[in-house]
Amino acid sequence: MNRLGTVETIGVLTKADEQRMATAKSGLNVGTSTEYVPTNTSGSGENVDKLTSVQKFYDGQNIFITGGTGFMGKLLIEKLLRGCPGISCIYVLIRKKKEKNVLQRTKEFLNDSLFSILKKEQPEFQKRIAAIEGDCSLPNLGISITDRTTLIEEVSIVFHVAATVRFNEKIKSAAAINVRSLKEMIYLSHRMTKLKSFVHVSTAYANCLQNPIEEKFYDPPMDADKFIDLLDSIDEKLLDDITPQLLGIWPNTYVYTKSIAEDIVRKHAGLMPIGIFRPGIVISTYKEPLCGWNDNMRGLMGIIAGMVIGLMRINYCDETIKVSVVPGDLTTNALIVSAWDIANNRRFNEEIPIYNYVSKDNPITFREMIKMSFKHVQSLPTNEAIWYCSYRNIKYRPIYLFYTCLLHLLPALIIDTLAICIGKQPRLLKIYNKIYKTSNILCYFSTNEWDFTNKRWNELTRKLTTEDRELFFCNMKDLVWDTYFKSYILGIRIHLLKDPIETLQQARIKWRRLYWIHQALKLVLTCVFLLITWAVVSRFL
Repeated sequence: MNRLGTVETIGVLTKADEQRMATAKSGLNVGTSTEYVPTNTSGSGENVDKLTSVQKFYDGQNIFITGGTGFMGKLLIEKLLRGCPGISCIYVLIRKKKEKNVLQRTKEFLNDSLFSILKKEQPEFQKRIAAIEGDCSLPNLGISITDRTTLIEEVSIVFHVAATVRFNEKIKSAAAINVRSLKEMIYLSHRMTKLKSFVHVSTAYANCLQNPIEEKFYDPPMDADKFIDLLDSIDEKLLDDITPQLLGIWPNTYVYTKSIAEDIVRKHAGLMPIGIFRPGIVISTYKEPLCGWNDNMRGLMGIIAGMVIGLMRINYCDETIKVSVVPGDLTTNALIVSAWDIANNRRFNEEIPIYNYVSKDNPITFREMIKMSFKHVQSLPTNEAIWYCSYRNIKYRPIYLFYTCLLHLLPALIIDTLAICIGKQPRLLKIYNKIYKTSNILCYFSTNEWDFTNKRWNELTRKLTTEDRELFFCNMKDLVWDTYFKSYILGIRIHLLKDPIETLQQARIKWRRLYWIHQALKLVLTCVFLLITWAVVSRFL
């Protein structure tokens, strides 16, 4: 179908459409009003017999992805293009941000090192990506009439990945992105004439008040439609004031709105081929396309990165509990095969499939995670380290607060005071204050353990052919945690701290120096403590 034909049919050409038409020659397709023609509208043709079952499902399909510029979204786009060469086009919803238009943002995220292998294997892969201008926080997703028409007529697979993952997000913003946008997406997808599969990406912790958490729907904290009506009728400031009352025993606005979003699926899915994918805590990649790739310092990534550079020394956490962490690349592969399973194995009169993608079958505790991380920090130290890696998890809050004062606040006060004295900007106290707030936000999940069931997910993996299991590796049972955490630490070093592997020898020299300084400081402090203790005791003898 000709994109310009869509414009003529609608009879509306927006200013944004004209801009996208003008930039069509740049090699990126922005919106449906460009002159883009899918590179493979009829699939892989004569090579179709060589494709795996999952590849055949995606062959010749047009896909729509929200949240494509986020961590999971980028991994999904990259693997779809690299693993399913017969895909016709991937439409990606992208919003303007910080004075950058959609074209600039598209070029920016496609220049990420994540796509380096794809660029070598498929130099013209960008021609299979069409950016759709929109915003999940706006009515109708902020998508123009022209673009909506093209999506309705051409898209057959939808991945709704967009979400705000900030735990302390304001309730109105969290609701707009996590709840309302899903309702808008379902409404739009209902009209897609070729729809084969719709996957809503939730979280394994969306129903965190339950234990165990099964692959089924739970009652939300509030009816989805009533929740949206409430937000529309109340002033934002008043909403902020009553948020604690709204949340009740729910730990944060993220899981609260994610739980309500699942109710949207249950209530409004109708006869759609739809399913819910619930991943655990998604962290760095294992092997593909790059070892240890990540692009943010949120959650566990920020904690371990802080440990690696010697900044974070204490955390409020019960290290004996099992934590459901899942690597980014395995999670992406699991998401891809979930869409295949929804389309091929579900009948409209059956229940909506829910997949808990967790580490239940290959469990790991916080203690094991930190132990393996520290082991590989020793062999892969970073030049960005400011102190020797000395870290511990504390289960009991009073002890945690004591150590926070001793190991975080006291050093920060001393160093910031010295910084002021020599005319430099004090920064450490502000950093530790942020770390303390983050630790408090995460403590609900670092001090509680959940038992997840994943029967349906295991049934799905048994349906995969040997070729698909290798191409879309997602079996957590086959993951070697020690090997993974080597990639994890390497990824923090290279992708987050921007410290190239070429500096490793220098970093090891610095590591040894920091180690002896650390030991010397402990010796000095121990001597000072003993002297003070002796002086106090002597007065009473």
